[in-house]
Amino acid sequence: MYSKILNKKFFLAAFILLSAIVANAQNNGPYFKDGLKENRSVFYSNIVKDINKTLALPLNDNTEDAWINAINNINLVKFQSTFINGKIDEAVKNISARSDVFKKALLELINAEYPNKYAAQIKNVFKNATADVKLLAMAANYILPVTTIAERKLMLQQTTALLAKDAENAILYEVSEQIKNYDKKNIKPSLKTFFNKDYLPGQVLVFSIQRKNRNYPGLALVRSSDGNFVKNTDGNFFSVGQLARSTGNMPGYITNGNTPQGIFRMDGFDTSKSFFIGPTTNVQLTMPFEFKATHFYRDSSLMDTVWNIKNYKNLLPDNFKNHNPIYGSFYAGKAGRTEIIAHGTTLDTAFYSSKIYAPYTPTAGCLCTKEIWNNKTGFLQVSDQLLLTQAIKNAGGANGYLIVIEIDDKKTPVTIADVISFLK
Repeated sequence: MYSKILNKKFFLAAFILLSAIVANAQNNGPYFKDGLKENRSVFYSNIVKDINKTLALPLNDNTEDAWINAINNINLVKFQSTFINGKIDEAVKNISARSDVFKKALLELINAEYPNKYAAQIKNVFKNATADVKLLAMAANYILPVTTIAERKLMLQQTTALLAKDAENAILYEVSEQIKNYDKKNIKPSLKTFFNKDYLPGQVLVFSIQRKNRNYPGLALVRSSDGNFVKNTDGNFFSVGQLARSTGNMPGYITNGNTPQGIFRMDGFDTSKSFFIGPTTNVQLTMPFEFKATHFYRDSSLMDTVWNIKNYKNLLPDNFKNHNPIYGSFYAGKAGRTEIIAHGTTLDTAFYSSKIYAPYTPTAGCLCTKEIWNNKTGFLQVSDQLLLTQAIKNAGGANGYLIVIEIDDKKTPVTIADVISFLK
């Protein structure tokens, strides 16, 4: 099995004990030592102490790496204070003097936690970001909500000029589309064709139905290889909530951004040693360009190194073939994104108690279900991830496709009521 264990930027070696994630010998279910209340308290206090200590240092070339780590940790645990806010002001004020790596870390934080506040400074970052297209795209995403039509026209001219010199650059293509279509109403084709029993016959499918605003959790549904959607014992359709939001809330074509829309190849099950994911069984996924074309499309006649978008289009229902957002996973893969999986979480939900998506936890771009660990015993108390993996097993196994679809921009979590008409 093509296996990927997530290794994301939030690794904190000083505080993480991977050996704490163990399977209980008495078969009482997954156990997470650092889920105990006292251990969570120590973890949080150590991170906050390190953040405050680091940001008390002057920001210069010698301390930049430490500041980047602190900024990432602020975004992880959503810690803010008057002192922290002042330091972020200082960092943004001096952003032009910092490296592109620093700028991108800071952009992830302010995009998630300080929207619109620093638009004037980030407009300058966008104008000067010609060598690093990822930085350009992140800056564009931050400033778009506060730009005028005239400003967007100039932004589009800048990106299309760069694209003309690098026509195969997926990030430039996607950010150009984002600018071009900003504020335009995107008419969504009917989901009925996706939910048709004859769509991709014989394949196990998981549908992750999301809002455009990823602060609101989506919903995962499972279709078995016989074309029928999995139901609960009470006869109702099976579903579990699933968050597709990253910590930085960046677009899906950006590494560590939100889960992109589109088609992913399910690649079996695995378990992770990551402190942030935990030992619950996860669903392995690959996107185009990440592995082999023959494997993704299940077509041995293809060349493994050739990724023709026409082959991706052939996986879509006719009414979605010209719907550009559904090609998100294709372009994200082309842009270099990897290691997106569907998993549970061991992050402390208290970090996000004030957020709309609570008690779900954001990720570095994966699909995440709700899991609650008992802070007195360390055992898994609630797990939608276990329910999801069991439903996939019952449907025929994780050897089909997972499809992420945004349906609208309602300011509410997706529920079964949003899709029940298509299921029936």
